[in-house]
Amino acid sequence: MDLTPADSLISALTSRTPPDRAGIRSSSTFLSPDPGTPTAPGVASVSQLNTKLAEYLSPSDLKKVKEAYRFSDEMHLGQMRVSGEPYISHPIAVAEICADWKLDAQAIMAALLHDVMEDQDVKKEELIERFGSPVAALVDGLSKLEKIEFQSQIEAQAENFRKMLLAMARDVRVILIKLADRLHNMRTLGSMTAEKKRRIARETMEVYVPIAHRLGLNNIYRELQDLSFSHLHPIRYRTLAKAVKAARGNRREVVSKIMESVKNTLVAAGIEAQVYGREKTLYGIYRKMRNKRLSFSQVLDVYGFRIVVENFAHCYVSLGTLHALYKPMPGKFKDYIAIPKLNGYQSLHTTLIGPYGTPVEFQIRTQEMHRVAESGVAAHWLYKDNEGSLTDLQQRTHAWLQSLLDIQKQTGDSAEFLEHVKVDLFPDSVYVFTPKSKIIALPRGATALDFAYTIHTDIGDQTVATRINHEHAPLRTELRNGDIVEIITSASSRPSPTWLTFVRTGKARSAIRHHLRTINLSESVELGSLLLAQALAALNLDSDIPPATLERLLNESSAKSLDELHADIGIGKRMAALVARHIMGLNDTAGQPLQARVTSTDDDVPVKLDPVIIYGSEGVAVQLAPCCQPIPGDRIDGQLKRDQGLVVHSQECDVARRGRSKEPERWIEVQWGQELNRRFDCRIVVLVTNERGVLARVAAEIGESDANITFVGMDDDHDSLMTQLRFTIQVEDRVHLARLMRNVKRIPGVTRILRERGQWANPPG
Repeated sequence: MDLTPADSLISALTSRTPPDRAGIRSSSTFLSPDPGTPTAPGVASVSQLNTKLAEYLSPSDLKKVKEAYRFSDEMHLGQMRVSGEPYISHPIAVAEICADWKLDAQAIMAALLHDVMEDQDVKKEELIERFGSPVAALVDGLSKLEKIEFQSQIEAQAENFRKMLLAMARDVRVILIKLADRLHNMRTLGSMTAEKKRRIARETMEVYVPIAHRLGLNNIYRELQDLSFSHLHPIRYRTLAKAVKAARGNRREVVSKIMESVKNTLVAAGIEAQVYGREKTLYGIYRKMRNKRLSFSQVLDVYGFRIVVENFAHCYVSLGTLHALYKPMPGKFKDYIAIPKLNGYQSLHTTLIGPYGTPVEFQIRTQEMHRVAESGVAAHWLYKDNEGSLTDLQQRTHAWLQSLLDIQKQTGDSAEFLEHVKVDLFPDSVYVFTPKSKIIALPRGATALDFAYTIHTDIGDQTVATRINHEHAPLRTELRNGDIVEIITSASSRPSPTWLTFVRTGKARSAIRHHLRTINLSESVELGSLLLAQALAALNLDSDIPPATLERLLNESSAKSLDELHADIGIGKRMAALVARHIMGLNDTAGQPLQARVTSTDDDVPVKLDPVIIYGSEGVAVQLAPCCQPIPGDRIDGQLKRDQGLVVHSQECDVARRGRSKEPERWIEVQWGQELNRRFDCRIVVLVTNERGVLARVAAEIGESDANITFVGMDDDHDSLMTQLRFTIQVEDRVHLARLMRNVKRIPGVTRILRERGQWANPPG
């Protein structure tokens, strides 16, 4: 975990011998420094840590921390950092950062001990005996993040990310200590090679910065960003730093004038407030220049102002006072007090036109809001067993961390876990309401189905429809701030693979994939078994595969069992015909006779298989294509689609025609079964004259024809003489549909009716 350097090597410490487990006296002092003794450069001094801890820890807790320090000092005795600085300075620095957050004694002890398991092979049992189980668990959680060897950099990041988040979900103090560790490492990165600096900075920017932001640790978030930027793009960093330094002088007059005006205006309004000038971080300026393609001179809001007032009401009074002083910019006001950010951040944001036409950003908040804004979850880190006693911030953080455990249970590989979780780390959120006015925060672009899974996995799995702002809407509808979302469920409903194409949150994707892999595994196995049996029969082979052949088949195909092989065939990962020919080849090499070998087994000669019978109730393993929505009576073909199973298309479908020409080997013959005990969706378009009551007459006739309407839409052009009504209806077969269409055609006002084969631009969810 050594990333750092500081200044110089101390000969007195380099001569110290490595620790002896029997117990060695440490040459460093803790909690009793002699103020009259000068400290040589590089010696690990703990006076600052002592001062910070004495402010809030009890004497008994200080004693425990002292014991942890002594043990850590003994274990790291003689160990140096890359710069030659004694290693114990690193744990002290990490503990000091944690002390700034006023973490408890257990967390401070873990910060001091966080490297002893990794570097000195100290066993967890020894830590439990000396310092208790909670401290040992924290140290163990931190050590597990560093101990794994990886095959690739991508895998390393994903696995490291996953373990860190899981450790964090069990105890958020693990991630706070880990972030403090990374911050000190980044502050002292100077002695590393340029390549190692870039690698560590990139990992920090991609993994640790978003976590710090998500937890509301804004001070660390900003510092880690700037430190990473300085090592990833050192020339750009130095150039921008020089430009900002020069701009400070040029803009000092503007800043002073605004500061004075704001203070006087607030005093006149009777508001006691602290006003701070605030400079944007270098990385924040760089990102704005890059994203908006601006030069530095065009970035006008390098400076902002923060106003900290006594209470909630004064925030809004201050806002009105500022808007009277300077003209606000339209669309640049955000109320994060009424609706806090996902990480608990609260403030009023407004941008005003200051002197000389310069845009100036103001943030207005209370002291408590300011504390949370700077320290985030660390400001409310106290752990309570009773969830009802948690603050809103704690509850939101706890719910997010718990969702990570849910994703972990449903996700097999690290890369997929990283894909799920990265989406949820970035705080560009949309805020919607439940019917009972509870606020739910979702990532930007989240859909109504994401909302359902956010409420509960079972709710998402059983979703059939949604109402947004009291009106029916497709499940794929993207939510907007302030939407009121109601989910309609059915116990018989199950997730569809098509849902994966539009859900946005990691939790929803993970839950849908988990359902498709596990709950519907039996359906995929059954379909795969049927397809393989047909392929074997076409080659005149017995479907009972000899044990020796089966063992070789599983070994060569990397399948763990025959069921797994059948499931892969059922979801389209393997082709039944190719597996059957593989079995034929294995039989040949094993010297086993084939049952009535077919006359030709050349790969260029297609094998004729019996059609697969479709009943429409097979479940997720067999789907009716949404593009053409085949119904009984249509001529149909089947496409084995990877990860979706068998997709049934009408032979007249344009999508099917293109698919057959591109991948003919993935298409098989299918036909409808004789007894079908369900109804099938299809779409019709009705052209009507634009007159009163025509929609009601058409809908009534559809109902009289014993069909169910599941969706209705119409043209937006209400001034036209003719209107197109679009329906999704449920019918038994083509005969039923033809009878319905004849009945509708006879209605006065209906000029034309046809069945819609193509997919609508905005299909129902």
